[in-house]
Amino acid sequence: MIGQDLGGRYEILTRIGGGGMALVYKAHDVLLNRNVAVKVLRQQFVHDEEFIRRFRREAQSAAALSHPNVVSIYDVGQEEDTHYIVMEYIEGHNLNEIIQERAPLQTDEAVRIAMQIADALDHAHQNHIIHRDIKPHNILIGKNGRVKVTDFGIARAVTSSTITQTGSVIGSVHYFSPEHAKGINTGEKSDLYSLGIVLYQMLTAQLPFLGESPISVALKHLQENFEEPRVVNPHIPQSVENVILKAMRKNPNERYSSAHEMLADLDTCLRPERLKEPKITFSHVNDMEETRVMPAIRGDFPPAMPKDREPAAKANTDEKPSDRDAARQAKGWKKPLTVVGVTLIILALIVGGFIWLLSVLDVAEVDVPYVVGKTEAVARQMIVEAGLKVEEPVLHEHNKEIPVDQVLSQTKQNMRVKEGSFIQITVSDGPELEELGNYVGKSLQTAIDELGAIGVQPEQIYTEPVYSEEPENTIIQQSPKPGEQYNPESVEFQFTISKGRETVSMPNLIGKTLEEAKELMKEKELTLDNDDILYQPSYGHEKDVVISQSPYKAKEPVTKGDKVSIIVSSGPPADAKEHQFNITISPAEAGKTSEIRIEYSDARGEKIEGVKRQITGMQTFPITVVVAPNTEASVTVYRDNQFIDSKSITYQDLVNGTNSSTLIIPGEEVQATEEPVQAEVTESDEPTEEEQQQEQQQP
Repeated sequence: MIGQDLGGRYEILTRIGGGGMALVYKAHDVLLNRNVAVKVLRQQFVHDEEFIRRFRREAQSAAALSHPNVVSIYDVGQEEDTHYIVMEYIEGHNLNEIIQERAPLQTDEAVRIAMQIADALDHAHQNHIIHRDIKPHNILIGKNGRVKVTDFGIARAVTSSTITQTGSVIGSVHYFSPEHAKGINTGEKSDLYSLGIVLYQMLTAQLPFLGESPISVALKHLQENFEEPRVVNPHIPQSVENVILKAMRKNPNERYSSAHEMLADLDTCLRPERLKEPKITFSHVNDMEETRVMPAIRGDFPPAMPKDREPAAKANTDEKPSDRDAARQAKGWKKPLTVVGVTLIILALIVGGFIWLLSVLDVAEVDVPYVVGKTEAVARQMIVEAGLKVEEPVLHEHNKEIPVDQVLSQTKQNMRVKEGSFIQITVSDGPELEELGNYVGKSLQTAIDELGAIGVQPEQIYTEPVYSEEPENTIIQQSPKPGEQYNPESVEFQFTISKGRETVSMPNLIGKTLEEAKELMKEKELTLDNDDILYQPSYGHEKDVVISQSPYKAKEPVTKGDKVSIIVSSGPPADAKEHQFNITISPAEAGKTSEIRIEYSDARGEKIEGVKRQITGMQTFPITVVVAPNTEASVTVYRDNQFIDSKSITYQDLVNGTNSSTLIIPGEEVQATEEPVQAEVTESDEPTEEEQQQEQQQP
């Protein structure tokens, strides 16, 4: 469900609760931009018309109420097999969580909560709605302290009959009223009985009736008295105990006549003059069905003479006395003998039957084995071996502490019973499992938030970052798989998350040829499209050499696949001119080695090293320079680290037709000056005579 949209407007965010009939989710109403609670009928009931009717009845019952202490109903709908109710979202906890965490509560807090519940019930009863399932789980406490009654799933109109399913009363057995437990028609006072139990539990941290099974608890509501609140918690004022005692009377006629009356009593019970009021008493109610001891009816009365015998007696008056006496004496010994005989026969039959009955009933007693903590199979074997029987069906309960298939309770333990007696065992189904949603494609933080809402701790979540095309921290894989059931307290989650695409160090492309740059980009799995290669004239770079790169500088981390742009030299500008200097030089001494170094300066830069070599004889070195408009180029010659000569040419010289220049440097017989005259002369427009002669000598 998480991540789905219901009705095109309710985005399911996380699960926040659930019961036997429905699950409750926190959702966002995208139309009104507010959080709401969405109750969804469990999938196993979507084809059960009785549950669907009960589910719709909840929406109808709650929607008929408008009260600050009743959760408001916003919408109800169906999407395919999903039946849902949209209601007010309460930021806080339910009363059961508060009781489990810190009960017994302070008296004033418990009374304040009970007053708000009574106020909500008063409103519901005035609208002819009986809740029938008042319990702490259905009482929400907002962060502002406001009490909200929810879950009208089994509420009914006052005139309707008791709701049952397969012959069983629907409701929460620990909060049943006696008439509810009987399955007879319940009224407004049944809700007041349940409210009395809720107040009892808030102030004592325990329930008034506990038992081994729901049936035993229901019977206690009908037959047994509960331990009075002040016995459990002596700090409860007598006036507050009186409220509980009156609300929890087994006879509805002895309870409060209405929720309004109970609310008024709660409103005044903490006043100083009432705190030590006398304990409430109740007059005995004559109940013809009550079991009682009655005196036996005694007395000897002569049997009445039948009227039809009187004439016969008179008719016999003529009979002779002697005959009558003889007949009477003859019968006198026969009648006692007959009576004695019949009596002896009856006594013999009774004694024989009694002896036979004793033989039947005199069953041997055996010790009930203690099977708590055993597996179901072992427990069954132990019970059968002891001559006892396992009562079917075996009960099952979810339990966080007891492992699955282990017996957590049994009846008749630590006692002797008749052989063949039935033993009821309750087996643990382990902790209640949750169904894992699908988090693939969602952010890791979303999964942490949603799992945390149902009790999963951060240390139960493990992550494995990997490179992928998904955005950073997006979940790629998960374990357990979506749809699997898990125990929120013990499960370990493994999420494979994306750390984005893999990064590489940006190579330095500047100074590389275009082909070298393409190879480097390919090695690093980066993208260099033809549209991202720009050409630009350059004096400082040769043609097809990279001038600059963007948007990443060398050694910066770059995500694989990212695009890079470069600017490549298209060579010197169109108006630039090239000129070649031919430099002929001899070693300082003939036959010996000299080191020659030639530098040039042109549009590409200053003092660029053109040649550095050792020579043993005369050699000529061509040096090509590039000259930009309104500039000049020059070459400088060094021999054995000493300045020998230099030569320059201007852009205008080249425009005038000069294509090459020659510079001849002989050996030591022609001594070089530190600052040659030629360096200054060559700056003029006209060449010297010596230069003209050298140019003419060149072929």
